[in-house]
Amino acid sequence: MTRSRDLRHWLPVGTGWVIKLCLIAAYLAGAVPVWRSQAKIVAYAETVELISLVMKALMTHIFPAYLLAGGGLLAVLLLYPFGRKMAQDQLESIGLVNHTGAVPILLRRYRDREHPRVFVWVFQNQSIPLSDWGDRRGAIETALDITIVQIRYGRGKNRVLLYAVPARTDLPEVIPWKDRYLSPDSFVLVLGESLLGPVTINLDRTPHILLGGSTGSGKSVLLKLLLMQALQMGAEVCIADFKGGVDFPPIWHEKCRMCFEEQELLDLLTELTAELQRRKGLLKARGCSNLDDYNRAAGGHLRRIIFACDEVAEVLDRTGADKARKEVLAQIEARLSVIARQGWAFGIHLILATQRPDAAIIPGQIRSNLDCRICGRADSVLSQIILDSTGAAEVIPKNARGRFLLHDGTVFQSYLFDEGSLHLGVSA
Repeated sequence: MTRSRDLRHWLPVGTGWVIKLCLIAAYLAGAVPVWRSQAKIVAYAETVELISLVMKALMTHIFPAYLLAGGGLLAVLLLYPFGRKMAQDQLESIGLVNHTGAVPILLRRYRDREHPRVFVWVFQNQSIPLSDWGDRRGAIETALDITIVQIRYGRGKNRVLLYAVPARTDLPEVIPWKDRYLSPDSFVLVLGESLLGPVTINLDRTPHILLGGSTGSGKSVLLKLLLMQALQMGAEVCIADFKGGVDFPPIWHEKCRMCFEEQELLDLLTELTAELQRRKGLLKARGCSNLDDYNRAAGGHLRRIIFACDEVAEVLDRTGADKARKEVLAQIEARLSVIARQGWAFGIHLILATQRPDAAIIPGQIRSNLDCRICGRADSVLSQIILDSTGAAEVIPKNARGRFLLHDGTVFQSYLFDEGSLHLGVSA
């Protein structure tokens, strides 16, 4: 068992290629004595009477036979993923099997061309759902001694690709934000960096974000990073903060619309739903299906609107509320639901954050429309609420800050930015 464990440390990082280079060298070295002695072998074959016709033919053409047979065997060995049996044994040991007990088969392992540090493990899937791979991500990393960057299907669902680096490779603990990181594309927000490079979210495709993480995970910093970029792109930003705004320095109050009480929030959301209906009429009149098409067709500039709440669970919690307050909260919830369902086409987006592991707090009608889900350091309950898996509890170290798991399985380190830079190029 110790030897197997040692093998897993060096096999994925390139020793397989060393073995393959040795095989090529042995093949070429073997060709030299065969070529030099082929005349003697041919002469011997002609003098032996009892030798079979097939053997005689092979000996007569010994050098071409060596090249063909040896080359074929070499090709098989070069394509064979060293460590296949070991990988299967390890995956079986953590229970990654289908209903009949079949284990994924390692078909190939190669270095990614675009990201030289990353190796791609290609598995025959054996009808195991991709969600099962994600749920067992931490166990897979331990079993194969790797750090998984991404898990996805291949060209078909019968192939699963693991993009991974050796376990000792990791992201920096802090990545300072630089203005050049701001995306030039229309409302593509940059989240941070994974081992594959920058991680982004396109609000045209995934218009709403659910962000989770325990206290000290860096959740609020990531929220502010996203809002800072939205401001620099010309969006109107509205923030609900029931802590009285103490988490947001004065510059945020200058550049954003802030609300600190439930009635203020209800009034704001009522305005946003009315604006949604107004925009719906404008787009319909122009025959446009989304905000960018309308702005191009009308020559106007309807700004995107971002509504953010740093602790949505606190806002929607009805525990101990009297009848009047429950009515206000019900109206807030109803308006959030409308924006979650319809806002994407009209440029109105939600970024809702929470640290409370309470699934009942965020209504299903809202939660089901928050397609982009990001979770920082969290326990298994909060991770399950945000990601529908316990991945964040398994993958993100307990002392990590600014490390997040995206809904597609991407681990990234968020950028750390100076709030004092908000005055640069920001239009209110």
